[in-house]
Amino acid sequence: MNSPLLEKISQPSDLKKLSSQQTVQLCAEIREFLLDNVSKTGGHLASNLGAVELTVALHRVLTTPTDEIVFDVGHQCYTHKLLTGRREGFAKLRQLDGISGFPNPNESEHDAFIAGHGNTALSLAVGIAWAKKLRGEPGQVVALIGDGAFTGGMVYEGMNNIGGLDNLLVILNDNKMSISKNVGALSRYLSHLRTTSRYYDAKENVRSFLDGVPVIGPPLKSVIQNSKAMVRRAMYHSTMFEDMGFHYYGPFDGNNEPELEGILRDIHRQPGPHFLHVVTKKGKGYAPAESNPGNFHGVSTFDLVNSIPDPEVAPKESFSTVFGNVLNKEGAENQKICAITAAMKYGTGLQFFAHTHPKRFFDVGMAEQHAVTFAAGLASQGMLPVVCIYSTFLQRSYDQIIHDVNLLKENVVLAIDRAGFVPADGETHQGIFDPAFLSQVGISVYSPSNYAELRHWLPILLSDEMQGPRAIRYPRGGESAALAQFGCSGREYDQLYTAPDAKTVMVSYADEVEDVLTAAKLLSKENVPCDVYKLVKIYPFTPELISEISRYDVVLFAEECVACGGIGEHLEMALRKAGWQGAYIHRGVEDVRLPHATVPQIKQSTGLDAEHLTQAIRTWKGAES
Repeated sequence: MNSPLLEKISQPSDLKKLSSQQTVQLCAEIREFLLDNVSKTGGHLASNLGAVELTVALHRVLTTPTDEIVFDVGHQCYTHKLLTGRREGFAKLRQLDGISGFPNPNESEHDAFIAGHGNTALSLAVGIAWAKKLRGEPGQVVALIGDGAFTGGMVYEGMNNIGGLDNLLVILNDNKMSISKNVGALSRYLSHLRTTSRYYDAKENVRSFLDGVPVIGPPLKSVIQNSKAMVRRAMYHSTMFEDMGFHYYGPFDGNNEPELEGILRDIHRQPGPHFLHVVTKKGKGYAPAESNPGNFHGVSTFDLVNSIPDPEVAPKESFSTVFGNVLNKEGAENQKICAITAAMKYGTGLQFFAHTHPKRFFDVGMAEQHAVTFAAGLASQGMLPVVCIYSTFLQRSYDQIIHDVNLLKENVVLAIDRAGFVPADGETHQGIFDPAFLSQVGISVYSPSNYAELRHWLPILLSDEMQGPRAIRYPRGGESAALAQFGCSGREYDQLYTAPDAKTVMVSYADEVEDVLTAAKLLSKENVPCDVYKLVKIYPFTPELISEISRYDVVLFAEECVACGGIGEHLEMALRKAGWQGAYIHRGVEDVRLPHATVPQIKQSTGLDAEHLTQAIRTWKGAES
């Protein structure tokens, strides 16, 4: 690929040496580079294609890391990474030992903060901006926020705390036209006027003058401000940003680099806080992504000519679609069932329920806290809400689970997608915490290991025989062929593998069971007989399970969950309370900062692959002898 200008950019300062014409050419080269590389590695495509000119303009005007750019979410940071010395790293984007798909200060001094979850940028930027002011440090702080993040509450909480921050700029990257664009000559004129220093200086001079006029000054200033607000309401239909203390500019064309750069330069010379509204074209420069940006939000490897659907949309055969189809069927038979998701209708397989039962389907946007408390409200009135959220995002609603759902034992079902290890996205998107934090407050948790178990247990969790909060969790993608062959016994736990005279048992749940089975078979070849138990109901334990496990001298428990507070710790405590005095080996995730890698690579790095589990038993045997 021929990229003569891009190849000369090794740091942001190199951008400032380019002419305006060269800058436009550079944007075209960046777009071509992203298409070529992301098609080979996978990653977030459409949002990055739309943010090329905006990111280039920011780096032409700002000087990072003195000025800091906080992304929300990191889905739009690829151009930023290209311009900050990481071009060669794109060959291993989101792969083991490669660069992350999100900003991360451990990767570059130009990354202000990690950004894997949404609507956090404004709160972070306010904190960084205040720290700069308190320490007397120079530099502007920019929060770059996509319109989708404005469905989450943290944006508004942060907006309520901007007073006095003259070093803050918030940029709304509106790529869905969710806020109507102003049209007409007067709108264009005012947008231009508001970005000039003459407008700002005149406004400040009038304010200062009126503040100095005794008696009549303050009332006159109030009259003028109220009159301005009336004009703004008539023209812009909303004055929320200005009413909260921002100087509002826009909307502007976010894919016009020269115009956008000029606007940013004018804003940069004026004290804030500022709010810049730009409209970008998601998927810009690649016709399939422009016409269907949702399908190209996050992609696996694909052919640039014969492109493939977005993996964020659940494939035809996956745990998500099995869940979605079962829920849809149950919803037809039980009119109390409602489905709630947080901006992940297709990813969670809820498109079926949404189509068949639209009045009982709720997509609340990027607002997991609201989703859970909303569900509690529905449940308090006799409905049966099913909250479908990825494990990594469910963390955001932990207080609501404790306070609004669990205290009153509301009849809420948590359906937890992407449970366990998740490839590519690394430490920000792992589903390794929910078994620990749900079991900690006594919520029943089920973790099917194949489709048959999911089809069996979900209707039971939705039936009247169960009351109070409960959860069912399942991994991303399809079932394991090795685990599918076991089908579903209908029991809360199963003994899958039996070895003659076994005094050692290995216990696990979900996908990790496959590694445990492999380890047991490896040990049998070394004349170390081990039995294997698979849990479906992973918490709380039945007395029968504790009784059966207590027969063994050695218990190894392995799980794709944090070791501290995980299900393995609960099992050891239950065994000890029952009087068991054997040897207990617990294998879970000790270091939660997991690499962006494939699931097998993550298992190897955490010691949860079959070979490491086998070695754990060997080591114990060696120590015993």
